[in-house]
Amino acid sequence: MTTAMLDIKDLLMRFQGIIALDTVSFTMEAGSITSLIGPNGAGKTTLFNCITGMYRPTSGQVAFEGQDITGQAAHLVARHGIARTFQNLALFGGLTVLDNLLVGAYRQGSSGLLQGALGTGRARAEQRAATAAAMEVLEFLGMSETAGLLPGELSYGRQKQVEFGRALMQRSRLVLLDEPMAGMSGSEKIAMTDLIQRVRRRYSMSFLIVEHDIPVIMDISDKIVVLDFGRKIAEGTPHEVQANEAVIAAYLGSGKPTESVAAVA
Repeated sequence: MTTAMLDIKDLLMRFQGIIALDTVSFTMEAGSITSLIGPNGAGKTTLFNCITGMYRPTSGQVAFEGQDITGQAAHLVARHGIARTFQNLALFGGLTVLDNLLVGAYRQGSSGLLQGALGTGRARAEQRAATAAAMEVLEFLGMSETAGLLPGELSYGRQKQVEFGRALMQRSRLVLLDEPMAGMSGSEKIAMTDLIQRVRRRYSMSFLIVEHDIPVIMDISDKIVVLDFGRKIAEGTPHEVQANEAVIAAYLGSGKPTESVAAVA
């Protein structure tokens, strides 16, 4: 029996009297695209924060590749091989696109701060290797010509791709994407969907995605987990979730499910 890449067990997150996550459990397999959906306030981003070490859950367990990482600091979680993007862009506006990607290579280097400050041979070699890797990622993204530009000189969709590229630079095995399609045009969503699928094929990465664009999620996901008021109400393939009465009721705000989830998104 193989170990799940990510195993969430009975995760509870309480903020004083408010329960943001109520004993949520699910697993995802290596190489898969699993999506997390639910109405606003369902607990999706809170779950992301618990996985990536930004929150310490009240109780429950987060295991990655069989290792308990519950409550570990964010930089330690990243070193295990987990990267994430955020709902709002988290790029460094004063740095070029290339330099933004190089930030993602920080955990790959082994030279220390002093070596970097002194410009030792080891530090210079690591810098050259990181720059070459960043240019390779930009070429893969079809963005080589943007290396010297500032993020603000790019469209919103391209800035999202830069943030995605920075996550790739971490060479992580699992990437958490928090609303990667938010604010994008229809053509930009198609490009991002294609990019996620190409990255999975080329780099053998797994993805856990929070997204409100249900048609996109239904098209790209291997499995979908649905939250409502902090509780898991459904889990299954896109087809299973789309036909689930509890999911339809949560999205319609009614106990009379008469339409599919995709139809009301």
